[in-house]
Amino acid sequence: MKIIANNYEAKDIFRIIREWTETTQKDFAKTINRSTRTVQDYEAGITKYSMNMLLDIAQKYNLKITIEK
Repeated sequence: MKIIANNYEAKDIFRIIREWTETTQKDFAKTINRSTRTVQDYEAGITKYSMNMLLDIAQKYNLKITIEK
């Protein structure tokens, strides 16, 4: 699967990645060492996540992050 991240808000990208992993918020939170509440806040756009976190998640789930010009 592939998305063009420019077409989404950061909160939506986080949710899409979690959905691609086919995990619940609770299970995803355990995998990335965060609380379920924090994952909910990322997906709601209440809390921001870092690029480093995104890269760590990509590595754990064998996802590819591509930036093109």
